[in-house]
Amino acid sequence: MSGLKAHLLARIAADGPLSVADYMAECLLHPEWGYYATRDPLGAAGDFTTAPEISQMFGELLGLALALAWMDQGAPTPFALAELGPGRGTLMADLLRATRAVPGFHDAMRLHLVEASPPLRAAQARALEGYAPQWCDDTAALPDMPLFLLANEFFDALPIRQFVRDGDGWSERRVGARDGQLVFGLTEATPQAVLAHRLADTRDGDVVEICAPGQAVAATLGAHIAARGGAALIVDYGDWRSLGDTFQALRGHAPADPLAAPGQADLTAHVDFESVAQAAMPAAHSRLVPQGVFLERLGITARAQALAAKLEGPALDAHVAAHRRLTHPDEMGTVFKVMALHPEHSPLPPGLSR
Repeated sequence: MSGLKAHLLARIAADGPLSVADYMAECLLHPEWGYYATRDPLGAAGDFTTAPEISQMFGELLGLALALAWMDQGAPTPFALAELGPGRGTLMADLLRATRAVPGFHDAMRLHLVEASPPLRAAQARALEGYAPQWCDDTAALPDMPLFLLANEFFDALPIRQFVRDGDGWSERRVGARDGQLVFGLTEATPQAVLAHRLADTRDGDVVEICAPGQAVAATLGAHIAARGGAALIVDYGDWRSLGDTFQALRGHAPADPLAAPGQADLTAHVDFESVAQAAMPAAHSRLVPQGVFLERLGITARAQALAAKLEGPALDAHVAAHRRLTHPDEMGTVFKVMALHPEHSPLPPGLSR
């Protein structure tokens, strides 16, 4: 039995079943056995691959969009260029390469990375050597200056609670124990004030997920951007409003049982963009747009064609496949969405609409 599983069973024996949020937090962030504390999860040798690892075009286009937003707000100097959950630093490295020619952008930026994983902080330091990144434990530690920020596949990894509708009440899904194994169960149904508005669009048996940490992060970002200027580009899988059980585990690039090997698999859930937008007020938000549409508006096909002209053979085949994976509706193009946070009266970053 793994150390984390034994720890979870002991905690359940002492305190009772855990919320899905508490279970996720233990599995992902436990300082000794947590998923992010013990590994680099990305790439072929890891458990999943994110858009920046698929193609340089993703980071280049998002970087230029953010740089244009900076210019549209008067090119404030200095400003914080930040990323939440930067992975190996690949997206930021592509962004910085693409924005080198933007007048004044690099001189004005102060690079900040919000990262909890020691192995990933080390990878980021290697990827961004020469740019003097500073690391923050959370968004509250970002500096008091205009903030231009990227969050790619960040909100999906934040812990969620799950509620199942039962009449006018809600049963919370919990993680308990039976015969030495972790199992799901449900509490008795009770009214939930935070879900009162969902009685109008749900039926008995429907699952609604709440991500309090995501709302807290959005509130911090929204207050910062509304007061000091800037923009946040949020890219993640999900939709405008949560409905259904989206809690999932990924291990070795394949779906897995979320309870089978705690701390050994990536745990995520789809993002409820409506709750992010509402929590971010008084900052304004853009309309939600599919990732494929967003990247096409930014010119990914023209960029792909320019890069393809220098490639042949297997390299060209991989490049064409990467373009398709990022944009096609059957790949990442539809399930992934993009939304911006921005000051109420500022121009939107390119590729988005009000």
